[in-house]
Amino acid sequence: MSHLKNHSKFALSYFIIAASLGVVLRFFRLFEIPITYKFIVHGHSHIALLGWVYVAITTLLFKLYLSELDLEKKYQSIFWFTQLTLVGMLVIFPFTGYALFSIIFSTLFLFASYWFFWFFEKNIERKFKKRHSYKCVKIALWFMVLSSLGPWALGAIMKTLGAESILYRMSIYFYLHFQYNGWMIMTLFGLFFYVLESHGIYLSKKRFQRFFWSINLGIFLTFFLSALWIKPPLFIYLLGGIGGVLQLFALMLLIQSLRAYKGKVILIFSKFQRQILKVVTILLITKMVLQLLTAFPYFANLAIKILDFTIGYLHWVFLGVITIGLFLFLDYFKLIKVPKNGYRLYSIGFIITEGLIFYKGINAWKNMMIFEGYFELLALGSLTIVLALVFILGANLKRI
Repeated sequence: MSHLKNHSKFALSYFIIAASLGVVLRFFRLFEIPITYKFIVHGHSHIALLGWVYVAITTLLFKLYLSELDLEKKYQSIFWFTQLTLVGMLVIFPFTGYALFSIIFSTLFLFASYWFFWFFEKNIERKFKKRHSYKCVKIALWFMVLSSLGPWALGAIMKTLGAESILYRMSIYFYLHFQYNGWMIMTLFGLFFYVLESHGIYLSKKRFQRFFWSINLGIFLTFFLSALWIKPPLFIYLLGGIGGVLQLFALMLLIQSLRAYKGKVILIFSKFQRQILKVVTILLITKMVLQLLTAFPYFANLAIKILDFTIGYLHWVFLGVITIGLFLFLDYFKLIKVPKNGYRLYSIGFIITEGLIFYKGINAWKNMMIFEGYFELLALGSLTIVLALVFILGANLKRI
């Protein structure tokens, strides 16, 4: 258990580094910094997705499904090989961007993720295989593998069509879509079902099947929303819209199904954890509504033309739904203690940055000027997130 707590601290440390690189990006508007902005973006995004989220999720999955088996040495080999690839990306990306060595470490990370996938599936016990939680986790892992087709395609596209081609951008969107909506969010659902099942709460087979197939078909169809920037035929908008409706339907079905167990669910989580769960639910509903709006050509064009809306949405999903969801489960399973003050400080930073990013987007939409001191306040909001994460990590280091 202690080594898994340390692995969770590794994940949180990567998050601090990624968030610090985010602060550096904010300071580009305020100071002349002698480094390449685009390279920092690459380092920021890779360490956030692959350092923080991937390491946190795989640590949770090992703890819940495999930690009682004699697999420690094999798991440690996978973990440390993954750390090698992450440190390599962290050192190389901010200075070279996509170049030989950063591509090598990124490719090695893909192999590390396949290794974990194989290890997990090979060793999962029969008793888990019929559980709703495992079904969500299994398809989440398949989404992780599916998303990797995007990076694999990039090399061939760059050599044949170049970085300016439509397929180049579509490969990136393919990767991000199935990472965020498939791998990460479906894992959160799997972790939630695991908690419910551990306390004897099971959805009926019929209701779970409706939820499961609706949300996953919705994940596949909403990928078409990522293609709207090329102004495709209207039926592509329709398919994306159907996907958005299916995801909302699945979430509402789950919420409605759990009302019968409200009294039991309240007893499962602490008061603080219930507050986090409510926040994640609100953020997820909002995320799905925003996603559905882009099925309408007017809003799709807004998202295409105004980059702040896209950035705000991605941060809403990553810093909001996924990160706060991980805070909940890391705290619940006692891998990381999330102090209330640290969580509140993080929430303040999240609200400030999201509010300002969407504010700037709305001003661009309405052709209005932003207020003086906007970029300073945005940098302060990002710095608040870093301070919150340092506070959370520091609180956990004291518990050793």
